[in-house]
Amino acid sequence: MDILHLVDRLENIVHESRTIPFSRKLLLDEDRLIDIIDQMRVTIPDVVKTAQKVTSERDRQIAQAQEEAERIRKLAKAESRAILENDQITKGAHIRAEQIMEEAERHASKTRADADNYVLDRFGRIEHELLGLIQQVRNGIKVLQESDTEKQVRGSEESA
Repeated sequence: MDILHLVDRLENIVHESRTIPFSRKLLLDEDRLIDIIDQMRVTIPDVVKTAQKVTSERDRQIAQAQEEAERIRKLAKAESRAILENDQITKGAHIRAEQIMEEAERHASKTRADADNYVLDRFGRIEHELLGLIQQVRNGIKVLQESDTEKQVRGSEESA
């Protein structure tokens, strides 16, 4: 369930609640509030699970890039050994082996950088969503606290 929907439901409960006569205090349905809070507790871990999936995907991509780099290194070593047997092309083989090694390192570095950028982007989006949710919850708390404070002030003014 979407956390924003749950926050809207909390707000609706506040708006639908009756006030205590001669005060600004509300009579809230505790069971409904607790039910929504429980649903929020279930929903928020989904965001955390998404972050964990992003992290494991990044780790998988890095491991894959390292395996590919190692495969290319082994291929380059095998290729260079075969070439060493022939003296006339030994120098060219060394150059080609170095090029393959550099290309493998560039490829692995690019893959790691791409994976890091992907993870940073996903974490940024998750952070943005979480900050929005936190702000909505804070706003809801603030509204409820202000409402309660106003009720208390009016109650003390009416009794005076």
